[in-house]
Amino acid sequence: MNVTELLQDLQAQHDQAATRASELRDQIEHLTTALAETEARLADLATTRKIIAEHVPAETGPEPEMATAYQQIVNAFHQHPHQTIQVRELHELLGMPTADPAMNVTRSRLGRLTRQGFLTQPGRGRYQKRT
Repeated sequence: MNVTELLQDLQAQHDQAATRASELRDQIEHLTTALAETEARLADLATTRKIIAEHVPAETGPEPEMATAYQQIVNAFHQHPHQTIQVRELHELLGMPTADPAMNVTRSRLGRLTRQGFLTQPGRGRYQKRT
């Protein structure tokens, strides 16, 4: 390869790199614009959520699907008012899965119902309807 061919090859590589750099700059500009729009949308959503939260009464109930789960739990304790029930027993009684993640959700719900005064916890991991 002579010097002229080498210089032509280097010029071709330079032109390719310049084209790629230009494409990348265009992508960066597009992504920067998209990011700014998305961040503005996030700010709008946060403001909207804050305004709505200020106007919603403090004593709202749980979400509808949550109300159903809580209601099933409370109904089970109403049916067995003097019985202490463990989480696994409750799941079996309600026909719910006994996998650990599902039972952890129920433990959280039982804890909340205990704090709200619907249930008592006479022993570790045992729950009973408050009488």
